[in-house]
Amino acid sequence: MRITGDGTTGGTPARSDGGPYPLHGGAAGPAHRQPASTPVGPVSDAPAPEQVGYRGPTACAAAGITYRQLDYWARTGLVEPSVRPAYGSGTQRLYSFRDVVVLKIVKRFLDTGVALQSIRTAVQHLRDRGFQDLERMTLMSDGATVYECTSPDQVVSLLQGGQGVFGIAVGVVWRDVENALSQLHGERVDTGETLVGQNPTDELAARRNRAV
Repeated sequence: MRITGDGTTGGTPARSDGGPYPLHGGAAGPAHRQPASTPVGPVSDAPAPEQVGYRGPTACAAAGITYRQLDYWARTGLVEPSVRPAYGSGTQRLYSFRDVVVLKIVKRFLDTGVALQSIRTAVQHLRDRGFQDLERMTLMSDGATVYECTSPDQVVSLLQGGQGVFGIAVGVVWRDVENALSQLHGERVDTGETLVGQNPTDELAARRNRAV
């Protein structure tokens, strides 16, 4: 069963034949397993990805949004900073790399006219599944519902059904954000040290090393 942009339930169940899965606020579709990877070399002494945060202006620059949008989305719970929220005047929000990827995904969907409620439902779905395997995912929308596709066959299945009219290859967004943040400043969560040109590409490499 799917949940449409207005919060009502529709009649399209999650497919069991490998088709795309409508995003909803409950449990995700079948777990997607990360394939075994070849080690890409030793992990450097750079801080781990979870120890790096990005301030609001940096997140805005990398995601291509205004600070007003960032603030509104944080205050309404659409995309909240997972590293450090704002606790009042004088505190700075800190966004993780994945947070910035999600910010850019939201911006892309808004630019194509997808309803905010549908985007909110999709983001909640991604949050519920822990934002795992984002870089391997394609998100598609018919304007009312957002669908998660984790294989080319699922994308084709959705297109053949005449439902998907717009798609986001999250891996492309992932790399765009990597490139943007590599030119900007991050911040160590534990020390507050400014990291010049912190390249979040190391996150994926580190994940692959840990998976082996």
